[in-house]
Amino acid sequence: MTTEAYEVYRDSWGIPHLRASDPLRLAYAQGRVTAQDRAWQLEVERHRAQGSSASFLGADCVDWDRFARRARLDDTARRCHEALAADDPETAAWLRAYVDGVNDGLAEGAARDDRFARTGHSPAPWEPWVPLSVWIGTHILFAGFATKLWRERAGRALGDAAATLFATDAPGTAGSNGWLVPGDRTATGAAIIAGDPHRFIEDPGVYQQIRLSCPEYDVLGLAVPGVPGLAHFGHTGSAAWAITNAMADYQDLYVERLRPAADGEGLEALGPDGAWEPVARHTETITVAGAPDVEVEVLETARGPIVVDAADTGGSGSQDQTLSLRYPPRVRRDLGFAVLPALLRARTVADIDRALDCWAEPVNVVHAADSEGGLLHRVAGAVPLRDAANRLRPVPAWESRHAWQGWADTPAEPVQGFAVMANARGIASPLGVEFAPPHRADRIRELLSGSKDWSPQAMADVHGDTYLASAAPLLALLPALEGLSPAGRALRERLLAWDRHMAADSTDATVFSAFRAATVRRFAADPVFAGLAGAPAGPAVFHPWLYLLPRVGYALEGLLATGLLPDLDRVAHVRAALEETAAAAAPDTPWSEVHRLAPWQALPGPDAEDDWPGLGGDHDCVNATSSVPGFTDRFARASAARYVWDLADREASLWAVPLGADGVPGSPHHRDQLPHWARCALVPVVTDWSRLTKESA
Repeated sequence: MTTEAYEVYRDSWGIPHLRASDPLRLAYAQGRVTAQDRAWQLEVERHRAQGSSASFLGADCVDWDRFARRARLDDTARRCHEALAADDPETAAWLRAYVDGVNDGLAEGAARDDRFARTGHSPAPWEPWVPLSVWIGTHILFAGFATKLWRERAGRALGDAAATLFATDAPGTAGSNGWLVPGDRTATGAAIIAGDPHRFIEDPGVYQQIRLSCPEYDVLGLAVPGVPGLAHFGHTGSAAWAITNAMADYQDLYVERLRPAADGEGLEALGPDGAWEPVARHTETITVAGAPDVEVEVLETARGPIVVDAADTGGSGSQDQTLSLRYPPRVRRDLGFAVLPALLRARTVADIDRALDCWAEPVNVVHAADSEGGLLHRVAGAVPLRDAANRLRPVPAWESRHAWQGWADTPAEPVQGFAVMANARGIASPLGVEFAPPHRADRIRELLSGSKDWSPQAMADVHGDTYLASAAPLLALLPALEGLSPAGRALRERLLAWDRHMAADSTDATVFSAFRAATVRRFAADPVFAGLAGAPAGPAVFHPWLYLLPRVGYALEGLLATGLLPDLDRVAHVRAALEETAAAAAPDTPWSEVHRLAPWQALPGPDAEDDWPGLGGDHDCVNATSSVPGFTDRFARASAARYVWDLADREASLWAVPLGADGVPGSPHHRDQLPHWARCALVPVVTDWSRLTKESA
């Protein structure tokens, strides 16, 4: 396919607007431009999904690569692609066109980015299933199956009733805000959809602003680099959609009993019918830059691949189990990629709804609207039907009641007033176990109720809101504290007078964070949690879910109220934390000076910590800049993009990403949106081709 088959335009932010004569040429253009702008990012994501990132990034990546090999992420992508090619050759051809574009743009993109030279890495051609592999690698931990490892650990240490004691929006999950304002509450009479996905902030960013135009459709939105189309957020001109994580539970961990096979060569696993079944077994080699190769044994039972081996823990401790992972794409051989081109063609809410009936992974809550007044609020994705115990903890593979029994219906409900999705209990409740606290959702509804003539520009005020409702239970204990020192009493009065906004310029927010951190550390050190205080065992990739301190930090609100821990002297810990904070006599420092962005970089650059901005917000604010209470005020999770889709006039829509449109450090558009994003401002969407700059072929 020649470069003359498509045109590339850019707006003043460097955002690509692509125009081609047909969908295949357009998919090719999307792949090629993405490779030119983000070759490093594409290669990192490909190798992470394949379990080969240590080959150029070094030994720090071995733990992830081992997990990717054991979980068979790339092999699952191959199987899904084989099924797609057999059942839907049209979508497979569209996907192949994107991959062809990537392959034709990688060399040029790599030449722009000195990280290739620094690591000695040269990109190799992509296979046609790589976009599916990237998608699986990006979302394999979305459903938080590792939380089941924590519940197992907590249940063993504190009793089965405490397995969900720490239920909250955990540090390893991904959340989002989203809201739909119907036309009767907007200035134009047409709906507005707005929100922001919360993910780890990465450099380059995880979402790519892009426009895709051909005679069949003209769509703009946020793409996942390495994947064609606009899976999560898009505006076709007459219809728009957006998603949040449904917090559904659709991945299971099975406790496996293994024994040597009769021939002495292989292994067998005890199946649900009492019969011993063969275990697929082979060895793979992880090449490690600057270090010896690492051998990985890959095992798979009839349930799924083994992701935790009892040998990883030495056969002792709270995770002394061999566990297999069962996840829908490997079972169904389907990711729902046929939905992607269908969404691009959507003209109405009904089109979007029909397309999403085929969605699979991950499971999302969806808002959609069209210019004719159509509204949609539904769940989309594949959730297995099985025993309720499967959702909580690892379950015995040999008990037949834990087998999957088909697929759950995905709920939908009519939009009445504002529709809000913020990972809290609601439309997706039947499909999950743990959800985010209701604070973000409640606050968004409260803010939206304050006006009946919403405009796209006014949505920035909602995005940037810093009210921290989850501070209330901790602050509620302060009035009754007795025997405080003069400094302790003064700090108590200051905190009780605080407006509870984690505003960037607030010194009270900084003081509250210090008080909360001291409380979290004292709770975590209490003898009641002694059984959870040790270093986690098992694969390191799951350790973020297994450390006690972050768990206490995020679950503090619930721990302050639970009756399951009668020996936990909450009042004593809060009093001591207040006195500790008062005695520290910390200077009055604005929250944004300590609450600074710390993005993930596959190859860290020369940036100093203070090169990244400080922001307002906190993990339970609408402006969800999520640090780890008790551990650090720096944050890595936040809004990975912000969007406002106007159904009256697409060019009145707005968007922003944390860094910029170009993935190459030092380029003009690598970080030009960062100052806007940091203050929750948005940049305009441009759709008039005459206002764009055409690039030469």
